[in-house]
Amino acid sequence: MQSNIILGESQLVPLMETEECCIYQMKNESGEGIMTMYQVFPGVSISYNDYHMGFCDSTFVTNRNLLCIDHCREGRLEYLSGQGTYSYVEAGDLKLDRRISHQGHFEFPLSHYHGLMITFDMDLAAEALPKEMKDFPVNLAFLQKKYCGGEHPMIIHNAPSIEHIFSELYMVPVKIRLPYFKIKIFELLLYLDALELPQNQEEKPYFYKSQVEKIKAMQKLMTENAEKHFTQEELSERFDIPLTPMKNCFKNVYGSPINTYMRVYRMNRAAVMLKNQKDMTVTEIAGCLGYDSPSKFAVAFKAVMGKSPLEYRNTFGLNGMI
Repeated sequence: MQSNIILGESQLVPLMETEECCIYQMKNESGEGIMTMYQVFPGVSISYNDYHMGFCDSTFVTNRNLLCIDHCREGRLEYLSGQGTYSYVEAGDLKLDRRISHQGHFEFPLSHYHGLMITFDMDLAAEALPKEMKDFPVNLAFLQKKYCGGEHPMIIHNAPSIEHIFSELYMVPVKIRLPYFKIKIFELLLYLDALELPQNQEEKPYFYKSQVEKIKAMQKLMTENAEKHFTQEELSERFDIPLTPMKNCFKNVYGSPINTYMRVYRMNRAAVMLKNQKDMTVTEIAGCLGYDSPSKFAVAFKAVMGKSPLEYRNTFGLNGMI
């Protein structure tokens, strides 16, 4: 396994190693994450990343010549995109870089991140891939130059066929796992080689640290006071940030508009209360989350959870088990 190339001096701790894969854990006060890594070819690995945490700190440094391709399946990743500015990787995005600047503090604004990473150690992979497929037309060094010419990652957002290529990698039968990985890696390289980048590539939006800090303080205020319904005008004035930039920044940090985010947050809180607090009525739970009208609460709950509050509660027994 090439774990030393991938992990460097990071905080990942090995849990298990087999002939086929290595499993690592990262843990801190915000939660924990699991990385499951498979070596596919010499110098080429696929790692599945499942993090349920608010942030992680990386001390990763490498002296290897790498090309790393990250696909985000669920969640969001905040990374430093410039001096005092932040950008975000969201579901469906590809992030390509050489891991030159992969040290520092990374946040998961939704407290979870799920995806996979394909890593090429250029020296080893460039030698191994032609042996696996004779006359394979893709030049790895060209791809690296095409997508990783700068210091910071390139983000490809909603490019055609990305979802098709990667969705199949999340449900591979065990019996064909490694052969299938090989086919999908060649497919991905062919796709990236053929993909035409716009001459004026639109950059992902970035936001200044001061803006992001205000948005995170705003989210903390709203989630800690879920019974209160703040207007966006109130929030704009309270946190001294103009309304339109506030809306844009919040949506980029958390992936949805303020009202949508809070509605989903409240309904998830309600679902936990319906399951675990059997002594509370639906009306009482609705009141705890700022709904004076149980009927309006029921409509909002069904829109998010797919069931009415009573239907949801009745799916669980007295001990909270289905």
